Amino acid sequence: MPIEAGNSGFLPGGEPSRPIRSWVRSSPGTHVWLAVIAITSLVIALSPQGLETYLLHRNSSNLHQLSHHPLRALLGSAFWIEDPADLLLYAALFEVIHAPVERWLGTAKWLFVVATAHVAATLISQQVVLVAIRLHDVPRSMAHVVDIGVSYGLAASAGILTYRLPRPWRWLYLGAVVAFFVAPLLADRTYTDLGHAISLAIGLACYPLTRGKPVAPERAPGAH
Repeated sequence: MPIEAGNSGFLPGGEPSRPIRSWVRSSPGTHVWLAVIAITSLVIALSPQGLETYLLHRNSSNLHQLSHHPLRALLGSAFWIEDPADLLLYAALFEVIHAPVERWLGTAKWLFVVATAHVAATLISQQVVLVAIRLHDVPRSMAHVVDIGVSYGLAASAGILTYRLPRPWRWLYLGAVVAFFVAPLLADRTYTDLGHAISLAIGLACYPLTRGKPVAPERAPGAH
C-alpha cells in the first residue's frame, strides 16, 4: 500500500519541509509577527542613516510619540528591532518561547498575554521616565529616546511558559527566568529593565488562562 503524505511526517526521500510547515501553521501569530519584523529589519538594514534614524524614532513608544501618536507608537514599536543583526537571535527566541506558548494556549490567549504586557509595560515604564524628568533625575532628552522592540512580549511569554513545565523543572525554570529579568533591574534600574520585570509579572499573573491546559514537555516540531 502506498504511503500517503497525510499519514507520515516524512516521506522516504521527499518533503523534509513538511514538519516545518506543520510547526509554522500551528503557531501562525508567532510567525506572522516574525515575518513582519524580518521585513522591517530589512528596511532598516537597507536605509541610509538619516532614514534609519527617522524610522526608528517615528515608530518608538517614547514619551514624545506616545503623547502625539499613542496608537501608532504602541502598535508600531512591536514590529521593529533597533539592530537588524539581532534578527536571528529574535527568530530563535520566537521559536523557543512564543511558538510553544501559542500552540499551547491558542492564538487568541497568547496574543492577549503578549499585547497586554507590551502595552502595560510600555505605559508604566514611560510614566516612570516622565516622573524622573519632572524630578530632574534624568535629562529631558529621555522623552525622545528610541524605545522599540519585542522584548516585552517575549518576557510575558517566558513568564506564562512556566506553567507549561512539570514540577520540579517548573521551579528551576522560574528561578532562572526571574533572575534573568529582575537582576538587571536591581543593578541598572533602567526603564527597559522595569518594563521587562512588569511583562514577566503579567505573564505569571495570566495563570488562569492556563487552566485545563496540559502540563507536559512541548513536542518536537512536526510531531503528531
